[in-house]
Amino acid sequence: MKKQKSLVFKCSSCGHEEPKWLGRCPECGEWNTFLETAVNNANIGRSEGRGGLPQTLPLSTIDPIEGGRIKSGIIELDRVLGGGIMKCSAVLVGGEPGIGKSTLLLQLSAAVETKGRVLYISGEESAGQLRLRADRLGIKNNMERIEILCTGNLEEIETVLNAVKPVLVLVDSAQTLFSAEGGSVPGGVNQMKFCSFELISWAKEHDAALFLTAHVTKEGLIAGPKTLEHMVDTVLYFEQNDKSSALGGTADCRFLRPAKNRFGSVDEIGIFTMGEQGLSPVEDTGRLFLVRREGELPAGVTTAAVLEGTRTILVEIQALTIPAKGAMSRVFSDKIDSGRVSRVSAALEKHLGLRLSDQDLYVNAAGGIRITEVGVELALAFALYSARTGLALPADLAIAGELSLTGEIRPVRRLAGRVKTSANLGFGSFLGPSAENQPVPGLIAAGNIKSAVKSIYGKI
Repeated sequence: MKKQKSLVFKCSSCGHEEPKWLGRCPECGEWNTFLETAVNNANIGRSEGRGGLPQTLPLSTIDPIEGGRIKSGIIELDRVLGGGIMKCSAVLVGGEPGIGKSTLLLQLSAAVETKGRVLYISGEESAGQLRLRADRLGIKNNMERIEILCTGNLEEIETVLNAVKPVLVLVDSAQTLFSAEGGSVPGGVNQMKFCSFELISWAKEHDAALFLTAHVTKEGLIAGPKTLEHMVDTVLYFEQNDKSSALGGTADCRFLRPAKNRFGSVDEIGIFTMGEQGLSPVEDTGRLFLVRREGELPAGVTTAAVLEGTRTILVEIQALTIPAKGAMSRVFSDKIDSGRVSRVSAALEKHLGLRLSDQDLYVNAAGGIRITEVGVELALAFALYSARTGLALPADLAIAGELSLTGEIRPVRRLAGRVKTSANLGFGSFLGPSAENQPVPGLIAAGNIKSAVKSIYGKI
């Protein structure tokens, strides 16, 4: 039977469809982007030829084992994913060029704890280049189960998928995928959406897991359509800090942070160091972001006990205040939200009478880690107070707490765990909010910022 085809006009920029040609796309606003595209109508009515409507299943009859997890063999990756790789799931990994996306996928292909086959699809490297990288990384185990396919053609990929039937599919990268049915421009928005959707559908139908890498724009967002992030189950961002002095100046620290996770928390963070043997998970992060120095702390430096997911990390917070160079004071902070710095400085000026409105504020987190947890606010307040007054804090003091606009110190999660971790790392005192349930040994409790300053300095 001859296939019936109709014509539509599709925007090459955003994929919007119109029945007739338009000069400007009403969706994205681009000019002269509509291209004539043939639509295949042969699939219409296919469900009628299969013997009726699709069948539903009661939720109680579904076996929960079908949604089980596979251990990746990489501790930090399992932590970020929520305990392992979920079957029938799709994961999108984005990051800057050279940050380690391909290295992570290659190490994952060898370390994943499964007896099934693994298919590594590369549209950017040849098979010889992949073997050289594997030898450089010291990958020797399970190499016989790793199948390599170097192409971006979707039709060829689907043929190999149906023949190999892998349990784990790794694609590097989504921008290199193309199909004759996805549009006329390889690497375009339509190509990415069409090819990624086909691969995601195959993985979910065949009880497999899919990993896709993606490039990022200069703003740090995943390049391509935002629809791609909605299609997958998990979105991970690879971030890189500066050469960290906290690691001796030789190790390069990478952070794997989830932006979306249907099967776990988005508060977890995976920490790796990049070396000659590839990415190495960092399990003991207690002193990772503390600057090693002898003697007393300089003014403007505090140690914050922040919570990243389920573990406590001690981070050195540094602050500097100088007279404003212009009529308006400015805040320079990229690792801690500048709006949070402004709110904390306003609370200090209101409740302690500490003038900060005529000062330029510089705030930094040692080690290059980006902190979003509210428990850093009390430590940030003491860093600003110490920098403005020139009074240094005790070197063995760790701080955690949320500072409200009224000057109150609000409770934070897992306070006892923060105190315990700090004590294990040699911090003799801990300043924070009062515990709600029971007293915490070693805790200096304070109800507001005034009493907190008095407990440390003896006066305001």
